Amino acid sequence: MWCRVAPTSGERRRQGWKLHLSATAASAPAVLAKALDVLLRDASGFKFARSLERVGALNSRATPRGSSGKFLTVYPRSDADAARIAGELHRATAGLTGPRILSDQQYAADSLVHYRYGAFVGLRRLSEDGLLVWYFEDPEGNPVEDRRTGRYTPPAWAVSPFPAPPAAPAPATPRPVVVGGRFSVREAIRHTNKGGVYRGSDVRTGAPVVIKETRPHVEADASGGDVRDWLRAEARTLEKLRGTGLAPEPLALFEHGGHLFLAQEEVPGVPLRTWVAERFRDAGGERYAAEAAEQAGRLVDLVAAAHARGCVLRDFTPGNVMVRPDGELRLIDLELAVLDDDAALPTRVGTPGFSAPERLADAPVSPTADYYSLGATVCFVLTGKVPNLLAEEPADRPAEERLADWLDACAVSVRLPDGARESVLGLMRDDPARRWDPARARRALGGTDADRPPASGAAPAGRGAREATETAVAGIVRHLVDTMTPGDERRLWPVSTTAGETDPCTVQQGAAGVLSVLTRYFELTGDPRLPGLLATAGRWIAARADTRAGRPGLHFGTRGTAWALYDAGRAVGDRTLMDHAVALALAPLEPTPSHDITHGTAGAGLAAVHLWRRTGDPRLAALVTDAADRLAAAARREPAGASWPVPAEAVASEAGKRYLGFAHGTSGIGCFLLAAASVTGRPADRELAVAAGELLVAHAVDVGGAAQWPAQAGDVPTAPYWCHGSAGIGSFLVRLWRATGDDRFGELARRAGRAVVERASRAALTQCHGLAGNGDFLLDLAEATGDPAPRARAEDLARLIVSERSHRGGHVVFPNEYGDVTTGWSDGSAGILAFLLRVRHQEPRHWMDQRPV
Repeated sequence: MWCRVAPTSGERRRQGWKLHLSATAASAPAVLAKALDVLLRDASGFKFARSLERVGALNSRATPRGSSGKFLTVYPRSDADAARIAGELHRATAGLTGPRILSDQQYAADSLVHYRYGAFVGLRRLSEDGLLVWYFEDPEGNPVEDRRTGRYTPPAWAVSPFPAPPAAPAPATPRPVVVGGRFSVREAIRHTNKGGVYRGSDVRTGAPVVIKETRPHVEADASGGDVRDWLRAEARTLEKLRGTGLAPEPLALFEHGGHLFLAQEEVPGVPLRTWVAERFRDAGGERYAAEAAEQAGRLVDLVAAAHARGCVLRDFTPGNVMVRPDGELRLIDLELAVLDDDAALPTRVGTPGFSAPERLADAPVSPTADYYSLGATVCFVLTGKVPNLLAEEPADRPAEERLADWLDACAVSVRLPDGARESVLGLMRDDPARRWDPARARRALGGTDADRPPASGAAPAGRGAREATETAVAGIVRHLVDTMTPGDERRLWPVSTTAGETDPCTVQQGAAGVLSVLTRYFELTGDPRLPGLLATAGRWIAARADTRAGRPGLHFGTRGTAWALYDAGRAVGDRTLMDHAVALALAPLEPTPSHDITHGTAGAGLAAVHLWRRTGDPRLAALVTDAADRLAAAARREPAGASWPVPAEAVASEAGKRYLGFAHGTSGIGCFLLAAASVTGRPADRELAVAAGELLVAHAVDVGGAAQWPAQAGDVPTAPYWCHGSAGIGSFLVRLWRATGDDRFGELARRAGRAVVERASRAALTQCHGLAGNGDFLLDLAEATGDPAPRARAEDLARLIVSERSHRGGHVVFPNEYGDVTTGWSDGSAGILAFLLRVRHQEPRHWMDQRPV
């Protein structure tokens, strides 16, 4: 990303006031040339984006607001140097263009120079959430997280060396913000790098309005165009559609404070994306299916009507359609739409998964790209998802063939209405010239298309599905074997950092999660590639896992790492690794107010249970007892059962919340207590686990016969995943049923299984929030009940996962929730592999107590 220039002295401050210069793709060469005239005479280090493509990425609408616009960064040697260099750069770059940097203070009005206080070198530490964060130190040497947000927030103790910016006069009394002379702003709907979207009212009429804002120079191209031009184009489109009922009525286009705004009537209702999630949640699978089929027909009619008026939409997605309270649809966010009399240029800007592939590669404007987007949106409404079909190398399987496989695999949870499968595939064909138009799709959905081939239905999940699963398992293992990099000091396997980066040794996204799954694979297959690999991975982890102190929790803590390390050492007969694992498990833990499985006491205790079963070491049994005692002391007894509210000292913003799920709440804690009772022999531990189960009974929500739960007591039901929902809660309840014989727990577990099956087509693929974790619960249910039906449904989920695989040079990879390829347990290939191995070999579940209850 960066070209870095460092002083030959090698001297560099650890933190201080840093300078940023902004630029656009058009101005960057000139900005750099002017800046170099200043910086090459100085001894301060600096860096700059190394290509115009990278400059464009920094200024895109998708760039986080805390990072946008920072073309060049200077690390001054002192505060005095910072003030001097800022003034010189301001004068040198005067008159050149660049966006406002939202995380910084602008040096002067219209200046490209900005400044903020922050770290100069890469200092990182683990936060309370177990994520690696950048930090600097306060005057007492305490770490302070270096947050990069869309607002200038310097630490109170950092004295600015720069000229004081002019203070904005504060109004004598708070007054509504009025823009454009007539629009009162009430609230922000969202803020992005390109600007905000606000709700308000027209002070002339009192009518509700939506106001869209665009900032100068965002998405700027080489010709100087930017998102303000998009807003002008949207205004023209709305004017063209005025009175048709297809889109909001335009009210005014105006400038305010250097930004461009468009006011339009507010369309009551919710975005289609929200409608899909909420209607499915509230109505259940069967009722939703009928409503979704009607909605699909309305979507086809909506696109046909827009095209009939000479409007090519170019960004037709579930986020850009509003569902009114009466069920009618309206187009919104028409900033990329093109009218038939516009000379519009191609653009790569779009929405992956919904924009046609050629649209994201600068293809000329064509209505056939809208056909693809229509098919993807209909698919989303009917199934809850559009599969993320990652590119393959070599690209031997056409995308439309892979999409057909996925749609067939969706039969586990979705019965598509007549004509829907053919319509989706026809609209989304790879060749734009062969795509169905809306008229043909409407005929097929209505059952009147004489040319429509008969529906094939779902292919049976027989030998072909089993072979595909075996191929996927082999390809995942090859990927994990080939991507291990023991020479890398930071990461043993590649991981995604989109949602944050964890300690490199942990279960969640680190080496322990992958090591554990490969250990199990070796135990099942005896693969000769793995003994040396497991020993190497174990030594890599041991070298970084400090046995003097540890962090609590199973997935983010050191005892989960000890669990994986011990099992790997045991599998390859490495006593040194096993001893290191025990020492790591016995290391004193940092104090924690967290009670849960992932970060807290219950997770540390569950790892101690497993290692005690492996070793019989009484010191580990003592750790189990201590964890159970801590949880008993923290339990909040209430009429419905027992819960563990989040303490204020854990996460202040979460204080008092009573989470119910496995990862962060009652279910995971109850599961540990149930296991602890078998170690301690104390009835009180088992009784507290039962009280946790009673709370879950009290908060269960029936949706069409499926059992769902809110993430926290009092909320609406959440998606049925391991982390917060039915899959994780059911994993505890089925164990509690086996331990107590209480059929209430068993019945809720079965109904939780129905919830995860109904949700299958909508889910991501992974353990934490997806099909792998859901499928593991179904296998638990089958084992506990002896009923073959949950196992059959788990096999269906495995088929659905495998249908979304991508082949890359002998490897098999999968997308995570963000479209990244990653190897981790919670969000990547390791967790998927663990589930697929259980499907094929009927093995015990990872990270659970293996002793039958």
